[in-house]
Amino acid sequence: MVRDRTLDIFMSIYGSQSSTETCSYAYITSRLDYYNVLLYGLPKYLINRLQLLQKSAARRVTLTKRQEQITPILRNLHWLPVHYRIVFKMLLLTYKALNGLAPDYIKDLLRYNDSRRALRSSNNRLLDEPRVILKMYGERTFSILAPRLW
Repeated sequence: MVRDRTLDIFMSIYGSQSSTETCSYAYITSRLDYYNVLLYGLPKYLINRLQLLQKSAARRVTLTKRQEQITPILRNLHWLPVHYRIVFKMLLLTYKALNGLAPDYIKDLLRYNDSRRALRSSNNRLLDEPRVILKMYGERTFSILAPRLW
């Protein structure tokens, strides 16, 4: 596998765990974070492939054998599983957009649900979920996903 060889090269060049961890973050984890909106809603078997890649990177960084449990290693590295990482990053971007910390083009995608009637839920400041036009791709856009996850 090309990615495994790349991590081996990082380990042989830099030698230390912290520098290998930095390189694996730059190479693998940053790509997962960059494509969060596209990765949400993928079939489970594709998410599992990404999870295997993350586990392989964790093993390379910590120099653990394949027979050892990976969950404590991921916990020690503070790496969330891929599915939870995707949801976390989407919610983080939503939080930033709602609190004025995100760029304007992202803030403009979210609107609060303003009801014309006085409802008990009007104090909750819920987000308005726009209608979906394209069922296949429309449900995976940020303006639809953010209110659903929030």
